[in-house]
This record gives sequence, C-alpha cells and structure tokens, in this order.
Amino acid sequence: MTEETAALEAEMEATRERLADTIDQLVYRTSPKTIVRRQVTSVKGYFVDLQTGQPRTTNILKVAGGVVGVAVLFAVVRKVASD
Repeated sequence: MTEETAALEAEMEATRERLADTIDQLVYRTSPKTIVRRQVTSVKGYFVDLQTGQPRTTNILKVAGGVVGVAVLFAVVRKVASD
C-alpha cells in the first residue's frame, strides 16, 4: 500500500509541476509587455524581412500609396464641400 501511495504522491507532484509551468507560460504570454513586443515584431515583419534586415519595398509602397490615396480623397472631399 505504501508503494501505491508513494506512486500516487509522485504523480500528483508531477502534475503540480506541469500545472505550475503551464500557468507561468500563460502569465508570460498574456503580459502586456509580451503582447506589445509580439505586435511590434509583427508590424516590423511586414515592412522589413526579419531574417535579412532588408526592407520589403512592395509592402512599403502599398502602405505609402494608401496613405497618399486617403490624403487625396480628403483633399477632394474638402474642396467639393467648400464649393
């Protein structure tokens, strides 16, 4: 009976350790600093190849074109509204 008890206690201890590791991982993943770091890396990865450090000109040009397009749209709407 003591062998069974010892085995059960060892299993319970292993389960506690796995649970503690899981909780630590969840706390790390949900911390605001980790979330911000992950999002910044994601945005950087869109504009720069993270492995080589080279800019991704196609993505940069897409965003720049979108910004210019929106600026022109606002200018046209403002011009039409003032006339």
